[in-house]
Amino acid sequence: MKIALDAMGGDYAPAATVDGAVETVREYDDLEVILFGDESQLKKELKGKKYPSHCIHIRHTSQIIGMHESPVSALRKKKDSSIRRAVDAVKLKEADAVVSAGNSGVTMATALYVLGTSKGVDRPAIAAVMPTLKGLFVLIDAGANVDCKPENLLQFAVMGSAYCRTILHRHEPKVALLNIGEEDTKGNELTREAFKLLKEANINFTGNIEGKDVFSGDADVVVCDGFIGNVLLKTSEGLAEVIIKMLKREIEGQATGKLGYLLMKPALRNFRKKTDYAEYGGAPLLGINGTCIIGHGRSSPRAIRNALKVAVELSRKKVHKIISEEIIGFHEKEKIFVEG
Repeated sequence: MKIALDAMGGDYAPAATVDGAVETVREYDDLEVILFGDESQLKKELKGKKYPSHCIHIRHTSQIIGMHESPVSALRKKKDSSIRRAVDAVKLKEADAVVSAGNSGVTMATALYVLGTSKGVDRPAIAAVMPTLKGLFVLIDAGANVDCKPENLLQFAVMGSAYCRTILHRHEPKVALLNIGEEDTKGNELTREAFKLLKEANINFTGNIEGKDVFSGDADVVVCDGFIGNVLLKTSEGLAEVIIKMLKREIEGQATGKLGYLLMKPALRNFRKKTDYAEYGGAPLLGINGTCIIGHGRSSPRAIRNALKVAVELSRKKVHKIISEEIIGFHEKEKIFVEG
């Protein structure tokens, strides 16, 4: 198994990406990580680190893409960037998957341009795994598509359901549509039309779900357009961090604060772990003809390590092929239904 890693992508690259790669190859006996980036910087970061030398390789690239660069400009002008070369490696079968914590817009555009969509898929979507009171759920789309059609949300539901079943091992995932109310008639034109399609589809659709209920655990897959999904994702991340800080401040403000903090420290640590994006590594871009994991821009070595683990699992289970089969099969059933 070989994973192409954009070693220059992320706020803390290349130190965090290299450390994450080293930690991962120490854990897996059959994994090789190909680092794409500036060779001199990568060799400097690797110097003195202990790891199986045959498990990490360096591919020099002459260009780096910044976090705020335009995807169109990057695709046209930076063909020797670490992101582009890493995705090219998957296309050329030199790697089984690609991981990047760099410019997410450029990563998505590059993966779509180089690898293309899986057969039957109209648009790829980002699937983010998030915690609930009962475990985990899949949020799709978490940022790939700002403007969507009802048919897009239907495909997101099918892809998210397949991903949840394969990776989270839910036999019959409960799929819900994110909306401003539970009633069938709630929402805008997009959600109302999407509701009709989802209700008639051959999936376990449970209806609309409000924002306040997405973390209850009543839905395994929550479907929405990328604009709403990204707002929900980032708001949740920020809220979790604020809650931890507020709790610490309140505890320290009490007379018995230090004792209280010591007693609560294990619980606070567990809460932080469950809500920390680094625990979930990265989010897969579902619907493309290959495996691509998009990491958080602030990815630490632990986040990179977990992103690489996600890439290994998705690649081994060939999730992109399962999704393609699900989408094609779904369309065939719909065609038979309409013609019948």
